[in-house]
Amino acid sequence: MSEKTASDFNWKRIVVAAAILPVLAVYLYYLPPMPYFLALLTVVCVMAMNEFYTMYGLRNRFIIPGVLIGGGIFYIICLHSEFFLEALFLGFLALFLLRLFDRQTPEGSMSEIGPLGTGFFYIGIFLSFQWFLRIDAGVEYIFLLYVSVWFADSMAYYIGKYLGKHKLFPSVSPNKTMEGAFGSLLGGSAGAVMITIVMNIQGLSASGAAATGVALGLATVLGDLIESMFKRDAGVKDSGNLIPGHGGFLDKIDGFLVAGPALYFIVRFL
Repeated sequence: MSEKTASDFNWKRIVVAAAILPVLAVYLYYLPPMPYFLALLTVVCVMAMNEFYTMYGLRNRFIIPGVLIGGGIFYIICLHSEFFLEALFLGFLALFLLRLFDRQTPEGSMSEIGPLGTGFFYIGIFLSFQWFLRIDAGVEYIFLLYVSVWFADSMAYYIGKYLGKHKLFPSVSPNKTMEGAFGSLLGGSAGAVMITIVMNIQGLSASGAAATGVALGLATVLGDLIESMFKRDAGVKDSGNLIPGHGGFLDKIDGFLVAGPALYFIVRFL
């Protein structure tokens, strides 16, 4: 990447973030979770699944039903978690039957059904933890999650870019470094402490917030590596190009997909 291209890329990132983040903060803080937060998660879920299926080269006759069925199951799980197994069974049965009665030969059925099922679990199930975190713990923990992951991602990027020398996992993501991963831990911790103080989160001390942030920073790194594994397997650099300077929806939520469940488990059990 040339110096001019890198500067332009960073400029796009900053402009888009400056335009989106204040609106997102107001949306999350002032609007009730039902239907607004659930609607936001459902849109993100559908868009990310569409990118995942497209990334793996599935045909539209499977992408569209896969996205609709996956989004529907996600919505049902969030609102009626007691019907989780029933929704899962009916959704996967519909996908199996869709492939069974497709006019193509049976060969390659697993290569098409596999990404459909994996995409739903990886995106839909993982993302649903944010809904339960919002309902069970409150909006302040959604801010703690989002700010911690954002700080972790930013610190990983800049520390890795300017100080990174030791490769973290070159077979999956050649550009990620040990130094960048350490920056993710620092950023996650700083973001968690800041939100705990600013929002006066009860029952969470500064040291507890710092430890929680370290866990979220680690989860962010793992989430990034998991998506990189899928992208490398699919032979693509970015999951999409919908967001200027940021890639696709999946590129922006990869850390949240693992950090959301991690924070939910911390709040629930610790």
